[in-house]
Amino acid sequence: MKFFFGIILFLCVFCACEKQSSPSLEGTWQLISATSTEKDSTFSTFNPKVKMIKIINASHFAFLSHDITGAKDSTKVAFTSGAGTYTLKDSTYTENLEYFIDPQWENHKFEFVVKVQNDTLVQKGVEKLEKLGIDRIIVEKYVRVK
Repeated sequence: MKFFFGIILFLCVFCACEKQSSPSLEGTWQLISATSTEKDSTFSTFNPKVKMIKIINASHFAFLSHDITGAKDSTKVAFTSGAGTYTLKDSTYTENLEYFIDPQWENHKFEFVVKVQNDTLVQKGVEKLEKLGIDRIIVEKYVRVK
């Protein structure tokens, strides 16, 4: 009988010590802050008048943002969208941007380091497009949409 309880105790300890898997990137995320660093300047790029979500499934991502001020003239309302495939290896998340509102950004890869803690996703990486003169470090923070 002691042997049986010993095995049960061992299994409980073993299971408790088993490495916990990190939270999944899959889901819908809402942007809550964003910064950009160019040369020696860091500034917020978060606009509280715009709502942005990122949707990630097993192989693709999409992001959409739109004006939430209730403006009536659709030609003057902020809207952005993009999508593509991604890879994730350890904490390196690489977006392959296939679709974007500005075609000059399409067919480029953007590499980020991601961290998911509870319901928060932080991604940090470089956006670099030489032909557009873009070279900046961005940090975006998202909260999981429930």
